Amino acid sequence: MTRQRILTGSAIIVGAITAWWIIFVGVPRFNRDGAQPAQPSQAGVAPAAVAERKITATLFYITEDGMSLQGVQREVPFGERVDEQARHIITAQIAASPGSLASAIPPGAVLRALYVSERGEAFVDFSKEITSQHTGGALDELFTVYTVVNALTVNLPAITRVQILIDGKEADTLAGHVDLRHPLSQNLKWIKTDNRS
Repeated sequence: MTRQRILTGSAIIVGAITAWWIIFVGVPRFNRDGAQPAQPSQAGVAPAAVAERKITATLFYITEDGMSLQGVQREVPFGERVDEQARHIITAQIAASPGSLASAIPPGAVLRALYVSERGEAFVDFSKEITSQHTGGALDELFTVYTVVNALTVNLPAITRVQILIDGKEADTLAGHVDLRHPLSQNLKWIKTDNRS
């Protein structure tokens, strides 16, 4: 019995020493060598959002004299696919114009959808305001149409032609002057050549 008590007592002592070593030596060494304890100040805080990737695109606006379009360099969100990038460009083009320049897109017009075919033709579907809120006039209609066409073809070489749709349907014109029944190619005739940012 005495020998058994000695063995039991020895086992208890060894267990106590092992537990002491794990608590006071092993765990701190483990943390020091690789495992990083959580920082109290970060507990419950979501990681910082990754900065949104952007590209620089040339967008087009009506000049102060109302006689031409001016190309302006602006940052727009990056899109992985051509159609996604095209949507970002048109969304930026619809937004407020910079400085003293005017938007060629009628107020209230919204991008409903945008598709790019395998042949590189983009179909840009606007809400009805692009025609119902249009000021009219041949020059203003040209500016609206070629702001959209050029914004896509200048920035995205994969897009060769653009057709504007209204509420999901083909339209003859926006205001009676420019034929929209077929996709249109890039036309820089009305673009001012000097740069403004």
